[in-house]
Amino acid sequence: MTEETNQDNKKKLLVVDDEDRIRRLLKMYLEKADYSIEEAENGQKALDLALENDYDLILLDVMMPEMDGLEVAEEIRKEKETPIMMLTAKGEELNRIQGFEAGVDDYIVKPFSPREIVLRVAAIIKRTKSESPAGTNGDVSDTLTLPHLEIDNDSRRVTADGKSVNLTPKEYDLLHYLMSSPDQIFGREQLLREVWKYEFFGDLRTVDTHIKRLREKLKKESEVASKMIETVWGLGYKLNSYPDEEE
Repeated sequence: MTEETNQDNKKKLLVVDDEDRIRRLLKMYLEKADYSIEEAENGQKALDLALENDYDLILLDVMMPEMDGLEVAEEIRKEKETPIMMLTAKGEELNRIQGFEAGVDDYIVKPFSPREIVLRVAAIIKRTKSESPAGTNGDVSDTLTLPHLEIDNDSRRVTADGKSVNLTPKEYDLLHYLMSSPDQIFGREQLLREVWKYEFFGDLRTVDTHIKRLREKLKKESEVASKMIETVWGLGYKLNSYPDEEE
C-alpha cells in the first residue's frame, strides 16, 4: 500500500481554533492516533471547508473571529450531519446547552486533556460509523417500525408519519437506542454510557438536551411522534410504542 493510499484510508478531521498553539497541539496528538488533519483559524474558513469536504469529525472552538463556533455549527447542520465536538473555555451550563441546541455532538471545556479528546474522537467516530450501509458487512437490513415512527438504519433515515426528520448523528443514535427497546425505561446514566460511550461520568444534562431537541424535531412533522418519547419522572426516559393520540 502506497503512502498516498494509506493517507486516503485515514479518518479525516477538521481542527478549528484561532489559537495556533492549540491547533498544533491537537494536530500532533490526533496525527499520532492516525487521523488525517486539516486546520482552520476562523469560523468562516471552517464553514467553507466543512461544506466543501466530507470530514469524519469537526473539532470546533466557540470564540473565533468572523463567525463564532455556534454560528458555524448551525450553518453546517443545515447541510450536513458531520459529527461536531465543541472546544471552548466556557463551562457554564447555559453555554453547553447552546452548543447542543446548535447541533453539537460533544462538548469539552478548556483547558482539556489532549488524550481525553483523542478518546472522545474515537468514541464518536466509532458510534457514527458503526451502522454501515447495506451490503458492507453482510448484515440484514435494519428497519425499526412503530405507529407514526420509522427508522431505516441502512440509510440512517428517520420518518415521522411518512415525513423525513433531519437529525444530527447523536440525536439519531439516541432515538435508535430508545426505539430498539420500546416501552423500556432507560436512566440518564445508562443512556449516557450506551449512546455516548463514555467510560467516565459525563454531564447528565447532555441527555436531557438531546431528548428536548428530538421532541422538537419530531413535533415539526408529527405531534403524535413527538409524544412517543416520554419522561418517566425519577427514572429516565422511554419510547412509548402506543402514544396517546388524543389532544
